[in-house]
Amino acid sequence: MTDVKTQIDETVKNNDVVLYMKGTKEMPQCGFSSRVAGVLNYMGVDYVDVNVLADENIRQGIKDYSDWPTVPQLYVKGEFVGGCDIVTEMTLSGELDTLFDENGVAYNKEAADKIREANA
Repeated sequence: MTDVKTQIDETVKNNDVVLYMKGTKEMPQCGFSSRVAGVLNYMGVDYVDVNVLADENIRQGIKDYSDWPTVPQLYVKGEFVGGCDIVTEMTLSGELDTLFDENGVAYNKEAADKIREANA
């Protein structure tokens, strides 16, 4: 399990934004992963997607790594942000914009505003 933890640690720390998800950003394999990938894609965030369905060790390893029982899991600048519900809440409240701004992550502010308008 140490190799998996090291692999996850390197991925999370060497990329600004990482989404551990079921499926890929182009083809999510569950509704929760689809929602988070959809938000990131719509906002134009450049992120690395890791398909946990492709490797059972990664699928369990990411849960152990974060001590969070579900996937998807979003990381920004090496820090665990949360899963679908947390990312959704942060998007609607503007907290995700703030997190990206504070960490120098490029995103489309107009797209973020449109998400909030559509869910008002």
